[in-house]
Amino acid sequence: MIRRARALAAAAAVLVPVAALAATTLPAASPSAAPSAQAEPAMTVARGPLIIGHRGASGYRPEHTEGSYELAVRMGADFIEPDLVATKDGQLVVRHENEIGGTTDVASHPEFASRRTTKTVDGTKITDWFTEDFTLAEIKTLRAVERLPDIRQHNTLYNGRYQVLTLQEVIDLAKRFTREYHRKIGIVPETKHPTYFRSIGLPLENTVAATIRRNGFDKGGRTVVQSFEPSSLRILHKALPHVTVLQCMSASGSPYDTVATGQGPTFAEMAEPAGLKTVRTYADWIGPEKAMVVPPKADGSLGTPGPLVRDAHQAGLKVVPYTFRNENKYLPTDLRNGTPLGDYGQSFKEYDAYFKAGIDGMFTDNSDTAFRARQDFLGERS
Repeated sequence: MIRRARALAAAAAVLVPVAALAATTLPAASPSAAPSAQAEPAMTVARGPLIIGHRGASGYRPEHTEGSYELAVRMGADFIEPDLVATKDGQLVVRHENEIGGTTDVASHPEFASRRTTKTVDGTKITDWFTEDFTLAEIKTLRAVERLPDIRQHNTLYNGRYQVLTLQEVIDLAKRFTREYHRKIGIVPETKHPTYFRSIGLPLENTVAATIRRNGFDKGGRTVVQSFEPSSLRILHKALPHVTVLQCMSASGSPYDTVATGQGPTFAEMAEPAGLKTVRTYADWIGPEKAMVVPPKADGSLGTPGPLVRDAHQAGLKVVPYTFRNENKYLPTDLRNGTPLGDYGQSFKEYDAYFKAGIDGMFTDNSDTAFRARQDFLGERS
């Protein structure tokens, strides 16, 4: 363990001096009539837009792994993000989706070959292996692999080196990182496919809330709960009244609970001033797809900010868009360097445009780049 930690420290030091990660205090939010904003204690974090390590430092390590989370924190992340799905025995494990053929080595386990099956999840037919068909003990025999090997070939070096984590283990990591790095590290768990899991008798919300309360992470600004589905967030808001709630938004379509019931808003309706006021009745932040904040031009180049940040702030909501990444594939066309999609582009220019648009934080796969961009924006680096 000591040897691994030293190796990570050496790698991270090349990218961001550890001494630069000292925390300062974010100015307290103004009082609001929102449910959770009144009781939420202030959190000591870095000044400026918050950096959320999207599934850890998934630009450098397979996502949702101990190595990914630790590197994100070393590189300057204020929060780490676990996506949550359920096992057959009702345990919460951390995977991008409930299908795990692309994020674990399950295909190389002959004992699980017969569990590959076809299901319809959120209206989409998928053939794969699914977490809800495995017990936690069985999941623990698997190892994580890189989800985007064509774009992040370097990350495949770490295939097979990490177990699949539980929510409890991510909380334990956040506690350890807080002690070791002398700054408070929070978590931003997301309920994935909550309507689907409810339909198969494995509801996520009560277990999420119980785990957070049991660890004292319902106090002190340590947790932000998030989902694309408002029905899941309303349950979590009632169960965790002092925890910040974040409504995720896609640039198109509707939350699946709207699709499943035939009632509820589209994401576009949520982003309108009236929709934002409704969101504010159960949430404190929004997490829009970043194109909703700075819509691209017709040719895919960087555009100018739209009204979303202004409208959200007027409704009393903070704006934390997703997902910032360094690779050309994920950047506006005019910020790409060359044509290979996996090569790095001019991501600092993208961060600067969003900081100027007034965002309150961001989900990023590259916490070191976000940290440096924030320093530049705040004038904290010579």
